[in-house]
This record gives sequence, structure tokens and C-alpha cells, in this order.
Amino acid sequence: MAAAVTAAPDPFVIGVDSGGSGLRVALGTVGTEHPVSTTVCAEPVRTGTAGIDAGHMLEQLLPAVRGLLEEAGPGAEIAAVAVGAAGMATLGGQLRTELPAALAQALVVRRVALAADAVTAYAGALGQRPGAVVAGGTGMIALGTDLTTWRRADGWGHLLGDSGGGAWIGRAGLDAAMRAHDGRAGGSPDLLARLRKIFGFAPDLPGLLYPRGDRPALLASFAPEVAACAAEDEVAAGILREAAVHIAEAAAAVCPPATDAGNGGCEVALTGGLFRMGDPLTGPLYAELARQVPQARVVPAAGDPLHGSLAVARALALAELRLPTHPALLFVAEVT
Repeated sequence: MAAAVTAAPDPFVIGVDSGGSGLRVALGTVGTEHPVSTTVCAEPVRTGTAGIDAGHMLEQLLPAVRGLLEEAGPGAEIAAVAVGAAGMATLGGQLRTELPAALAQALVVRRVALAADAVTAYAGALGQRPGAVVAGGTGMIALGTDLTTWRRADGWGHLLGDSGGGAWIGRAGLDAAMRAHDGRAGGSPDLLARLRKIFGFAPDLPGLLYPRGDRPALLASFAPEVAACAAEDEVAAGILREAAVHIAEAAAAVCPPATDAGNGGCEVALTGGLFRMGDPLTGPLYAELARQVPQARVVPAAGDPLHGSLAVARALALAELRLPTHPALLFVAEVT
């Protein structure tokens, strides 16, 4: 009687989501879509004069991965790693130079993908099909693809853009509050009352805000107050309507064009904490999308950026990556 053949276990894949609130790491397998286990490193990866600090990321990432592998049991093999990071497109030079070889040496992995967080948000929301994703949180970026090239709109930070994002809405709300404090046109007494409740004496706000290194996050923390006032306050409602216009403009800029008469339109997914504000923002946004992007079909996001990084790693391991590579947005290295 022939001995039973034991099937080899699926190789593992690692997905990483690095953002302003910290580093999240997921362990998955080549054969399954969902994580086997996850862990969180609460300290955000530092950014210095050379961009995102590769050494600091490795200091957190490698112990986290080893901990997940120990939980999975002996003999674990990693087929691919995908790292999604905020700022990768503009600040990821050091990561692209140093991370693939360092991961290959430490984890014995040959296939490594380094992606902007907008790309992993896209992969989490829509997978590997054409469409567009608007990722909204403190900032705001839209990304679309026809699986040949990427189209990007905004995501330029709170000083140069991120129009319609959380920091943009919060800043506009605080501006309206300060206008009410001064007695200028366009002010909102309701927002001024909320400013005082959260931050204290209005004239002290500049001293609280300007020295902070996390100004965008502090501004964004006021965005839910704008949404909470919108039902009764026309100034707050107007801020959210203007935000919706900006967000729809970004979506219109990145939606792939119809390729033929039978094209079913452009799938657009909204992802990120910004849209948890609900109807005060999404109501005018759906109306603006219908006006500016009539071919858009708004669909639910299937998953978040951590799921997206796992999906990219799994596709890379299976040689089935269909999302277009790009030197800054989706960089793929195969280390020999």
C-alpha cells in the first residue's frame, strides 16, 4: 500500500500598511484572501531628510513578522512581501533602495513590492480590475487605472492640496469659527461654540496649532464637528458641499475613459475614515459624482489598505500581478 502524500502547506505572504498612526502587518497565505493573523506597531515610521526612514521601518517590521511566523509554526516559507506606505510616491527613495535586499536577507524572500498607500487602498477596495478609488482621511487622493497606466489626482498634502479631505474640512470649519469670533461675514456661531468646547479661548488657537508637527491631524480632528453641525448650520453644510465638489473633481480626473460602447462605466470606490462622516458628506458627494462623472458606479470597498497589501503580495507570489508597475507608485523587485 502506497504511503499517503502530505500536501505541502501554502507558502505565506506578508502585507504591510504604514501610515501616520503606525505600522500594521498581516500574515496570509498564497491560497487564501484573508489574513491568518495581524499585528500592530503603534509607532509611526519616521520621515527624515532622506525620506521615509528604511532603518526605522525595519526595526519595527522584522520583529513583527518574526512574531507572526512563530505563531504560525515551524518551517514557514515567505513567498512575497508587499509594503504599502503613506508618502511612498514622493518620499520612498530610501525604501526602494534598501528594503528589498534587507528583506531578502532577513526573511529569505525574493519577491518584494513597495507601493504607495493609495495603491494598496486601490487593491483592497477594487482588487485588480479597472476603476478608480478615492481614499479620504486626514488627506485626500484619487487613483485610477485601466490596468495599463495609473492616473493620480491630488494627495499633495494639506498645504498644496488634499482638497476635500479631513484637514481641508477641519481648516474650513475653524476658519468659519474664527470669522464668527471676529464678527466677519461667513462665520458660524455653532462652529465657534464647538471650537471653544474643544480648544478653549479662540484667540489662543494659533498658538496651539502652528507649533504642532501634526497640524494636519489636528485640523482633521475638527472635521466631524463640521459634519455634526451641517444639518442645522448652512455654513457647515456649505463646507461639506464644497468638499464634495473637490472630491468628485479628483474622481473625474482619474476615472478610466470608456473604451467602447459596451463599457459598463467606471467603478468608483470610496475608502478611508473621511467617509464615515456619513450623509452630511456622502449625500452631496454622490450628487456631485453623478453630475461630474456620470459614468461612475459607486461600489463598496471590498477591503482596506492592509487587505490590499496582502492582495498585491499574493498576486506577486503567483505571478498574477495585473496592476501596472510604476517607479514611484508600485515598485516591484525580485532579489536574486
